[in-house]
Amino acid sequence: MEQKQANAQTETLMQRIVSKIKNPQFYGFIASIAILAAISFFYFYPDVVQGNELRQYDMQQGAANGQEAKAHFDATGEKSLWTNSLFSGMPTFQISPYYESNDLFSWINDIMGFGLPAPANLLFMMMVGFLILMLAFKVRWYFAVIGAIAYGFSSYFIILIGAGHIWKFITLAYIPPTIAGIVLCYRGRYLLGGALAALFAMMQISSNHVQMSYYFLFVIIGLVIAYFILALRKKQLKQWSIATGSLMIAAILAVTANLPSLYNTYEYSKETMRGKHTDLVTTQTSGEKKSGGLDKDYIMGYSYTPSETFTLLIPNVKGGASVKPEQGRHKPLSLYDLPEAQKLINDGEIYAQEAANLQAFSQYFGAPEGTNGPVYVGALIFALFLLGCIIVRGPIKWILVALTLLSIFLAWGRYMEWFTMLFIDYIPMYNKFRTVESVLVIAEFTMPLLGILALHKLFTTPQFWNKYAKSIYAAFGTALFFCLLGILSPGIFGSYLGEGEQGYIAEGLDKQYPSLFSAVEALRYSMVRSDALRSFFFIAAGGAVLLLMMRRKIHTWGAVAILFALVLGDLYMVNKRYLNHDSFCTPELTKADPFPLRPADRKILTDTAMNYRVLDLQNFGSPSPSYHHKMVGGYHAAKLTRYQDMISRHIGRLSDESDINILNMLNTKYIISDANTVDINPEALGNAWWVENIEYADNANAEMAALDTIQPAITAVADVKFKEILGSEIPQKLPGDTIFETTYAPNKLTYHAHSANGGLAVFSEVYFPWGWKATIDGNPTEIGRVNYLLRALRVPAGSHTIEMKFDPDSIHNTVNAARIAIIIIYIALIGAAVLALTRKPEQEDTTVIDESY
Repeated sequence: MEQKQANAQTETLMQRIVSKIKNPQFYGFIASIAILAAISFFYFYPDVVQGNELRQYDMQQGAANGQEAKAHFDATGEKSLWTNSLFSGMPTFQISPYYESNDLFSWINDIMGFGLPAPANLLFMMMVGFLILMLAFKVRWYFAVIGAIAYGFSSYFIILIGAGHIWKFITLAYIPPTIAGIVLCYRGRYLLGGALAALFAMMQISSNHVQMSYYFLFVIIGLVIAYFILALRKKQLKQWSIATGSLMIAAILAVTANLPSLYNTYEYSKETMRGKHTDLVTTQTSGEKKSGGLDKDYIMGYSYTPSETFTLLIPNVKGGASVKPEQGRHKPLSLYDLPEAQKLINDGEIYAQEAANLQAFSQYFGAPEGTNGPVYVGALIFALFLLGCIIVRGPIKWILVALTLLSIFLAWGRYMEWFTMLFIDYIPMYNKFRTVESVLVIAEFTMPLLGILALHKLFTTPQFWNKYAKSIYAAFGTALFFCLLGILSPGIFGSYLGEGEQGYIAEGLDKQYPSLFSAVEALRYSMVRSDALRSFFFIAAGGAVLLLMMRRKIHTWGAVAILFALVLGDLYMVNKRYLNHDSFCTPELTKADPFPLRPADRKILTDTAMNYRVLDLQNFGSPSPSYHHKMVGGYHAAKLTRYQDMISRHIGRLSDESDINILNMLNTKYIISDANTVDINPEALGNAWWVENIEYADNANAEMAALDTIQPAITAVADVKFKEILGSEIPQKLPGDTIFETTYAPNKLTYHAHSANGGLAVFSEVYFPWGWKATIDGNPTEIGRVNYLLRALRVPAGSHTIEMKFDPDSIHNTVNAARIAIIIIYIALIGAAVLALTRKPEQEDTTVIDESY
């Protein structure tokens, strides 16, 4: 009897599993995966089969900055968390971070990329994440595919691939499935939703682009509020509380899984330009030090002009891009390159002697800053979004609309400064991020989401034309109206001259070169006009499909297929402007050294000394020299604030003896004047030296001022708070006293020191307040800071071995916590999968907080 019951239960369980597999949505999901994989592959065809690669600028920058740590790993198998390749030394937390706990989930990136060759795997990852979100909203799979394409092919994301902002891209790819988990939680699937939210939030955070994750906190908070309103209306606050509690646990697990990165990045940020302003008091701060955040002008750099917002509908409303990635370099795009320009020249509408001056005018004519391309969501998606604003009902619609407007207003930055300043001054962490126009990623998410919800509502409403005809006319008519304005009067979106070019008029150059400026006006407005006509076509075609389907001239499946083709074709063609076959390097070019040695580099590298620094006068702010040398300069957006202070006060000017003294104390042995010329600096103080005197300063200003007068080889200056560590008196230095470096690794330095009386040793290494541990003959000792920037140790008399090692305790502690969180997430996922396959049909969605879209 018991055996029969067991068999019956097993048979029932199998029937449930089979019935779930036979669900059309399941088959649709499989079909969607195949469609998205094919599209991803063919967008990058033939490059993905020819072995061609993108050599993006930002990736090259990362390779240069991370080369020393990579070489150390290749030689020793040890991951270094410190590098001396740039700015005389800094942590690698924001260069090439590695934490052992990440090995437990890094493989998920390969799964989400579906095993496709790069960069097709990235495009697939972006689309499949949005597909998961659409299915969580219970949108039919064929509409979900259209939404996935609209999101994945949003022009900004394709541009990110070309620019090499890969971790930003991956962060944005994991945001939609994270939100899918949130939606499922509020639909009553607490375990599955919470587990998915935790999993994808973990992956999102691990991509280490805090700015993108931060922006989407606004979206998450908005959705939580929307579901609260729904729960309040339906008297389901208990279900809302359970779902919210589940998501809080998921958030804690996701954060804990990334604790090594988050904690150490947070602590590191306190010492960088991103997290703290200088300790120096300046007249600009009226005697007060600024604490935390970036300068407002720096934050509002790269602001979208209000008229530029219409790139969401018309991509070339401000002329497209100023540069394009091409075979590993950024190729400037000028008006001279346009076929229409050659026609003007051939037709004699511009004087031949003036034609060459078209090369000085970029194809982009928006804000003064350049751009790799516009933010374009698709003409038909724009119209569907407007339709969603009308026909989709409930709090979720209003939240999506509000978030869209919020992102647009914030993207305006300095053009709506009062609004931006509210967020800078009162919203936590907003002042940590620059390039405000990137907040438009929110609109790139909300617009296709609301647009597809509108499309789903249309197709699931019987006789939708009778009910929504006026709404369709209003939405599509509004979009067509703006396109018509661009066709008939492209100047309505602003001057044909960019903001940085307005001075030409004031200087009277338009009167001096009338045919040139007429040509510029004609070419730029023709770009607006042609793209406005193009968007007009796609919107009109989409509207015609809806009309024909309503009149039963085409079948529903035919209408879906045409809409699919319109959305894909529109975005596909526009994105090919910014990332195409010309952007790739052939295998021959890929094998070429991206950082070729110059004669000056070769001369320096003949020096076999372990540790010295190089100053490249012409390329001080470039990352490339860091590939070969330990640089005084370099490039990184989150350099140490103290080092920036030193650049501002001394290294960046090199105008007097005190500035040269700074180079000497940083052991700047070589100075490159140009590609062929390098000078040896005989005054470089070496890796370490004994000083005879120490002076104490009451504050940062006094410490910096002392560097104008002291001789670093003889005297050190320190903040008074280090007096207990470094002492008041220094014993007499004798002729036989020596100190020198014996072994070098980026994260471990060893010295031999000998002194008859003991003394104060100064090291040409950048001081960092935590992580570096020093021992003298194996006995721990404290490191002090001198000369505003350097490390110093009090060393007893005799011969000693000094070791400095960068090994933060926080790494070990947070890694263990992360491993536990990751395991819990996996257990929850397995449990959710089993429950989803075995639950009875009548158990489905019994506690849904939902609305009819």
